[in-house]
Amino acid sequence: MSKDTEIDLEEVKLNTVDQEKQPMAGDHPSPAGEKNGSVKLKIPDEDVTFTGLSKEELMKVAGTPGWVRTRWVLLVLFWLGWVGMLAGAIVIIVQAPRCKPIPEMHWWNEGLLYQIPDLHAFSDGLKGLEGKLDQLNQLKVKGVVLGPLHVVQKDQPNTLDLKKIRSDHGKMEELEAVLQKAKKKGISVIVDLTPNYEGANPWFSAKDNEMVEKVREAAEHWINLGVDGIKVSDLKFASGSNEWQTLRTDVQVNRTVGKVSALMGAVEGASAEEVAHLINTTGVDIILPNLLSSSDNGMERIKAVNVLQLEKSSVGWGLGASKLEPLSKVATSSDLQHLYQLLLFTLPGIPVFTYGDEIGLQGNGSGWPKMVWKMDANQSDSWSRFKILSDLRGKERSLLHGDYYPLGSSDTSLAFLRVWDQSERYITAVNWGAKPAELKLTLPPTEGVTLPDRADVKISTDENLEAQSSVSLEKFTLGPEKAVVLQFPFTG
Repeated sequence: MSKDTEIDLEEVKLNTVDQEKQPMAGDHPSPAGEKNGSVKLKIPDEDVTFTGLSKEELMKVAGTPGWVRTRWVLLVLFWLGWVGMLAGAIVIIVQAPRCKPIPEMHWWNEGLLYQIPDLHAFSDGLKGLEGKLDQLNQLKVKGVVLGPLHVVQKDQPNTLDLKKIRSDHGKMEELEAVLQKAKKKGISVIVDLTPNYEGANPWFSAKDNEMVEKVREAAEHWINLGVDGIKVSDLKFASGSNEWQTLRTDVQVNRTVGKVSALMGAVEGASAEEVAHLINTTGVDIILPNLLSSSDNGMERIKAVNVLQLEKSSVGWGLGASKLEPLSKVATSSDLQHLYQLLLFTLPGIPVFTYGDEIGLQGNGSGWPKMVWKMDANQSDSWSRFKILSDLRGKERSLLHGDYYPLGSSDTSLAFLRVWDQSERYITAVNWGAKPAELKLTLPPTEGVTLPDRADVKISTDENLEAQSSVSLEKFTLGPEKAVVLQFPFTG
């Protein structure tokens, strides 16, 4: 080897050694324990683009026999699945129990009617009534029956003015304000036009047919002013007049244009059969008999309900209400008052109360008692109980317009069942006697409705039957002057 060649090789070796001594990774010192010259290389990922098949390639594959069969199989499976789901839906619809159509209802079937015979005692007149509509709305009142409001002196027909408001009740503009606010609250207003309401005969004379004509003229006047109904007493006499059908037409005619006005009549001393006859022959919308007041025998009371249960959309149930008497006059104890409140709210028909019934207001012996708005503890408790019952009736179809089945009765007790289609079922049992009553609830199998072995307590005035507890329907005890509402579900 020549000398020049040896020098070149030596320079290459030196250069190689110098490069190995250079620090790596951008002049940063190597970590402890890592040898100089160790290099970690990271190779960047190369971008890979998926191009897929071209149109020509897809067309070529799509036409092959395998793919053609696959497409046909998927198409057939799709349509088979669709037809299967359609057939399943049809089977479900056909086999599902049909919902029972809701019966025709008017506003008086949707909640309680609240009578205010003396506006001065209730709210210091019409002006005060406007401010009390909020409280009535909380109780789910659907209609207020005002008055009578008109001017008349006792047993003096020549002083009668059915179109004029008594000065102690208020002014016409105050009534108009009440009507406007009541409409906003969903509360209808009925005016009582009983002519001689303070006298011995509500129509002055048993032969005075001209008085019915005067009431007809006044009814037309008040309906045109915006009231939602007219009430008269002694329906048996009024409906026998030649002017009755004209009165009825004038009150009810506005239904053809969407406004539903009610014709209401009170009747005393009529049997359940007579009440049913009056409903069918007079065309009255609401009839208010005194059937519950005329007898305190449980078997007689349940018989009356049995007769009238098919007329439930027109029958008003009250205790003293037909005579404009407070509930406390008949039900002298708070327990009895709570019992009859529960009964009236669950009977098939329209619950009718008089102001103060919700708090157990007691009469003072002469005239109407002053309504209490600042309630004590007992009155507040009664008001709350009343509201709970009203709320329950308003939202439960079985209580609102459900079918009725008697479950038994005795001298001082009765029980019945309320049922509507697939809704919750309710049993009412009341005992107004002075001793505990042992109840055995039975329902004939021919009725098409069966009772379960047990039911849950929904509302109770008996401290031994607590809410949400379970009661055997075969036999249970209800305390004296106590009532209970039991509940059980629809089971198909």
